[in-house]
Amino acid sequence: MTVLAYHQEQLIPASQPLPSGTALFPEARDVPKDGVPPAPTQAAAAATTVGELSHLLFDRGERERVHGTWREFISDEAFRYRDGLSPADRAALAYERLREVNSLIGSPETLARDPRMLASLHEWGAVVDGGGGLCTVASIHYNLFLGSLLDHEGSEKRDLSDFTSMRRTGTFLCTELGHGNDASALETVAEYDPVSDGFVLHTPTEGAQKFMPNTSSVGGPKSALVAARLLIEGRDEGVFLFLVPLSDEQGTLAGVNVRLLPYRSGAPVDHCLTSFDRVRLGREALLEAAHGRLDEEGRLTSVLGNRRKRFLQSICRVTTGKLCMSGAAVGASRAALAIAVRYAQHRRISGAKAGERVPLQAHRSHHGRLLSSLVSSYAMTFAHREVVDRWSEVDSPETRETVEREVAVMKGWITWQARAITTECRERCGAQALFQVNGLADFPQYTEGTITAEGDNLVVWLKAASELLFRTGTTEREESEVPLEEQPLTELSFLRTLLADAEQLWRARASAGLRGGPAGDPLGRWNSASFAALRMVKIHATVQAADSFFRAIGRTTDPATHALLENVCLLFLLEQLGEHTGDLLAAGHLSADHVRSLPDAIEAVTAELAPHMATLVDAFDLPPEFLNALPMLQDNGYGFLPDASPAWDEE
Repeated sequence: MTVLAYHQEQLIPASQPLPSGTALFPEARDVPKDGVPPAPTQAAAAATTVGELSHLLFDRGERERVHGTWREFISDEAFRYRDGLSPADRAALAYERLREVNSLIGSPETLARDPRMLASLHEWGAVVDGGGGLCTVASIHYNLFLGSLLDHEGSEKRDLSDFTSMRRTGTFLCTELGHGNDASALETVAEYDPVSDGFVLHTPTEGAQKFMPNTSSVGGPKSALVAARLLIEGRDEGVFLFLVPLSDEQGTLAGVNVRLLPYRSGAPVDHCLTSFDRVRLGREALLEAAHGRLDEEGRLTSVLGNRRKRFLQSICRVTTGKLCMSGAAVGASRAALAIAVRYAQHRRISGAKAGERVPLQAHRSHHGRLLSSLVSSYAMTFAHREVVDRWSEVDSPETRETVEREVAVMKGWITWQARAITTECRERCGAQALFQVNGLADFPQYTEGTITAEGDNLVVWLKAASELLFRTGTTEREESEVPLEEQPLTELSFLRTLLADAEQLWRARASAGLRGGPAGDPLGRWNSASFAALRMVKIHATVQAADSFFRAIGRTTDPATHALLENVCLLFLLEQLGEHTGDLLAAGHLSADHVRSLPDAIEAVTAELAPHMATLVDAFDLPPEFLNALPMLQDNGYGFLPDASPAWDEE
């Protein structure tokens, strides 16, 4: 089924609806007049399609630089699942693997400065042990710790060799027992002492204990960047970062109190409660930049008069951290799908006829659910690539604010999608997938961590919603010259326009909620608008993903790949449309015939795509060394290979 004719590309902002018939895809192709290109051999055609899909999925010309090292990294036998490890052993293993990562890279500083490489490390690292603790400690050490040091002034004068050589592991202490999403209200203090020209770091209350950084002696000596409230002559100057040694080879240093928390599921790491009892720090402990410097007299100078803005600038690495969490979620989703689709091909069950055995893949009730997840994973990957690129190329404060919002929006959308996808894959593989050795069991719990890390999804979406409502305008809808009844549900631009319409409908509801909320009650007004505002953000993310998908389709050069990717995008958009049909029908953007025909349209493209699922997951390029080590993917059809037995041999 060819969904669309070939198109020319036109880039359109995510918030703006596409007029019907808008040209989307770029290159003119040499296609015969009958529309049927010459047919290569089946194997060669499949290899061409897999190759081009992988090229598109993995940063095209940058593929080897950005992804090659990490793909090779997870191919190594040292990174296979290890059975029988306690949570403490798995936590120690995370640091062992972190040191392996460090040995692969020429310059840790270069890695910390490169958002593409950092996000890619998380994409591939998430595959190992269902994420394990590797991504957690890597994100903290390279991004939050080393990245923050490099982003502030004076990094060239600091001796970072202990951290770049991994003689000391870096960690990051921001949130507190009493302050999570409101970390800007944290209570830990660093009081300037003019006599010593240094600081006294102190935890004043029980709720000010740092929760839940990896600060134990597991993994060796550690230093931390501690977010603390700078006090000068009793005056609160805002929250800044301070470089603090926590431990050495003999254990925790004087004045530093560390209590190990119970190990959590999903990614065992040495999470702790950490507090400070009047720890003295030198003048150089303060990380300074334009948002805050101490002069020779001990007075603070800052280009930012707002203490909250100083805090946000101090922890600006959290935005790159969001990209890392999105990358990890995308990587886990693709790995889960690669395993589940292959299992559905290997595993055979009773068929409709006596004595017949058919693969799980033969059942629409099985492959249809995986296919739904599969098309979402393509949309997630393309959207993630574009937002990483945009963040890597930010060149002005105005652009930065917009891109920060889009990073937050996509982090929420991608990680929530990943939880649904990894859970679906685990369920579709039944009891086999409950065993960690088969690679799926840990993914759902791991993605839970990405939902909370670097800003809880709901909170960052609420912030994004308020910005979209107050700082961006509505978009005038451009009416199509084609009558509504004649616009088919197989037209990608029409479906994208419908989703943009749905975004505007929920935006209007949110605005009405603000206007109609109780006067003089800001929280009450926001409560009246927040449900609609969150729906608006969700659809906004979907429209962004659709536009990223369109641009990926536009980069194809092989007609068969182009047609396949159009169908993948079609199924993605049709399934996204379903929950909005009532609104769109009521607003006159859809006809009753469109609504009635939507299930048939989904069924048709599902049937068309089902034979191509292996091709679509092969393009994920997971190393055969990883896949071949999973017992449930053995060709014997059982999953776990039974022990040899004379009785079985005789039969």
